[in-house]
Amino acid sequence: MIKVVLPELGEGISKATVSYWFAKEGERVKEKDDLVELATDKTTFNLPSPCTGKISEIMYREGDSVEIGQILAVINEE
Repeated sequence: MIKVVLPELGEGISKATVSYWFAKEGERVKEKDDLVELATDKTTFNLPSPCTGKISEIMYREGDSVEIGQILAVINEE
């Protein structure tokens, strides 16, 4: 089980907003595929999947604000 965590994004940035999920709960993802699009007040970026597996849980929905270090999703690694 791999926890996908919102990483440090730079000085002065403490949170990001989930813009779009490229996969849904129960779907299989490949390592380094785009997993989620996130937006800050300065930029928009895609966070890749850290592993190959199946998304077992998504913690935040599109439009939700997420703090640095929070778990975005859980992937059951294959």
